[in-house]
Amino acid sequence: MVVNFVNQVGEWNPQWFRELKGRLKPRNILIAVTISLLGQLLLLMVFSAQLPVANGKNVVQNRFCTNVVREYAAPTCVADGLGGFVINWSLWWTDVFASLSITAIFALLVVGTYMLISDLSKEEQRGTLNFLRLAPQSSRSILTGKLLGVPILLYLVSGLALPLHFVAGLLGQIPLTQVLAFYGVLAASCLLFYSAALLFGLVGTWLGGFQAWLGSGVLLLFVFGMARVGGNVVIHNPLDWLNLFNPTILVPYLIDSYSLDAANSSPTGGFRELQMFHLPIGASFWSLAACMVLNYGLWTFWVWQGLKRCFHNPSATLLGKQQSYWLTACFEVVLLGFALNPQISEWRPLSKGLFDNYQMVLVFNLLLFLGLIAALSPHRQAMQDWARYRHQKRSSRKGGIVADLVWGEKSPAIFAVMLNLLIASVSLLAWMALWPINEYKTFAIWGLLVTVTLISVYAAVAQIMLFMKTSKRAPLAATSVASLIVLPPIVLSILSMTPTTNPGLWMFSAVPWIGLETVSGISVFLAVIGQSLMLGLLSLQLTRQLREAGESTTKALLSGRSPLALK
Repeated sequence: MVVNFVNQVGEWNPQWFRELKGRLKPRNILIAVTISLLGQLLLLMVFSAQLPVANGKNVVQNRFCTNVVREYAAPTCVADGLGGFVINWSLWWTDVFASLSITAIFALLVVGTYMLISDLSKEEQRGTLNFLRLAPQSSRSILTGKLLGVPILLYLVSGLALPLHFVAGLLGQIPLTQVLAFYGVLAASCLLFYSAALLFGLVGTWLGGFQAWLGSGVLLLFVFGMARVGGNVVIHNPLDWLNLFNPTILVPYLIDSYSLDAANSSPTGGFRELQMFHLPIGASFWSLAACMVLNYGLWTFWVWQGLKRCFHNPSATLLGKQQSYWLTACFEVVLLGFALNPQISEWRPLSKGLFDNYQMVLVFNLLLFLGLIAALSPHRQAMQDWARYRHQKRSSRKGGIVADLVWGEKSPAIFAVMLNLLIASVSLLAWMALWPINEYKTFAIWGLLVTVTLISVYAAVAQIMLFMKTSKRAPLAATSVASLIVLPPIVLSILSMTPTTNPGLWMFSAVPWIGLETVSGISVFLAVIGQSLMLGLLSLQLTRQLREAGESTTKALLSGRSPLALK
């Protein structure tokens, strides 16, 4: 039966057929079945051991008993006349459902991510990844085959646990529609994280065997960290957005509305206060599930843009410049949706709350633009080809050098990064214009100016590093930018120059906004001028190198020499 299924798959997706044929061996299937069944049996045994047992005392208290004496205390057990106690089986099955749900989320996301990254790493080491790139199939077909085939044994383990999970949900009085919706959200989360794992596997091959551990380890820390956060997880700032990437937050909703555990308070806690554009998306299970699916779908779309570009052409940039402008716009819209509703208290008025949220937006934007610098910056060969094209066909270009810098695939990324900064700045300025109080607006504008120039400097440094002749250009560029981000705060801290006492110096660090409330206008002006001069010098250096490379390559071609000698 399995063999016939595999053969039918081969007609629809040859890559999926290749993955299934290599993994669905009798020994592997037996191990997967054993792990799934033994795991379910062990879980049931653990929960069975938690049921009340007569201990000779008059009063027995247990979570699964039914007689609630007082709030926030374990219920007392009532004898059933048959030598046992009346059990709240609905609550018992609800706990089984919740445990299976959390286990499935961790297993599917973390283990599946590891398997996909590890598989691509092995394909690269064996040299078979290049054969896949040369295959007549589309990148979508090959990558879909990877998504469906590589974790097939994990899917088998999860599928065998599905009946118990489904029955536990129904016996726990959780509506069928919500159980099915939970499956849909989990599938959407797997699609996003598995797609991201494929992308990381393609672009991070230089990490070697450490690549799979790094990718799955980061995801494990994220999911575990989010799952361990208490009920007051909603803090009304852009960090709330991370909740939409965490499928574990849906489990308390399923338990909260239908659990018969009267001794426990609402497990969802602050999740119900989650808002986006002042809309209470956390008010109900359905609104939160819908927003999570939309969020997963949006970022899965962008991940696949990178997958389609770099699979068949590893030397291409991860994103096109035009794509990056739309990506930045989407990112800013989503981010500002969670920044509009700051937490307000007696010691934290509205103006302070808005400014704190603004600082968090700058943190997210720093991470975004570091990613854009890596995704948009072409390497030496691409820029050398572009410089030669400009030198040879200077008079026939349409739109001139500006059009090349804005849209060109092989042109330096500095100008495109600055355009993305302009898009983000316009969004932030429009938001700041709506602030009801002007107390922090000046500080916010200062922080935006310093951040824009600082990120532009990072982009210029990275692009110059990527134009070097060494074969280790990418690690060198990453190390250089990381040093510019990490070293200044460390040095300033060692010298006891805090943002409060020396805010002007912190304007040259990656976190200039932490000293905005005590900095003077002249310090900000000097920081912007200094960073702009640095950007200008770096841009002139890159322009000179590009001009020399283009002229040298053209001369080599005209004289009959190979341009490879110039690399």
